[in-house]
Amino acid sequence: MGMSSGNGSGRAMAEINVTPLVDVMLVLLIIFMVTAPMMNPDIGVEVDLPNAEAPPLDESTDQQLVLMLHADLSVSIKDNQFSLDELEPKLRAIRAANPDQDVFVRADGAVPYEKVAGLLGIARSSGIPKVGLVFEPLEDETSP
Repeated sequence: MGMSSGNGSGRAMAEINVTPLVDVMLVLLIIFMVTAPMMNPDIGVEVDLPNAEAPPLDESTDQQLVLMLHADLSVSIKDNQFSLDELEPKLRAIRAANPDQDVFVRADGAVPYEKVAGLLGIARSSGIPKVGLVFEPLEDETSP
């Protein structure tokens, strides 16, 4: 270990015993692997959501149902306005009449993200198979 008895000189070995170092490093690795998933680094951090490019939505077809979420948190389907509480039974009736109906959500920019996510949840829980988001296309930065 620390002394060599084979050469008879009685000098200490010049080699470092790395076994305790490896043991300590493995223990630290296990501790970090266990504690890393418990850390939540994004609490209180501002997030800039990405912009996206997509083809424009053709609202003239009857296959697409557009839910409009207004700034006052009222929801309209075409020209009929509903509250969020009245929406789920209406969507269930639409789903029963047309099981393949796609739904698109168009939300006002002033509506909090939590309300938009709630509307998406209502649409999914009412049995709508596909729910999409409608947004304004990106503006070209080279134009004045």
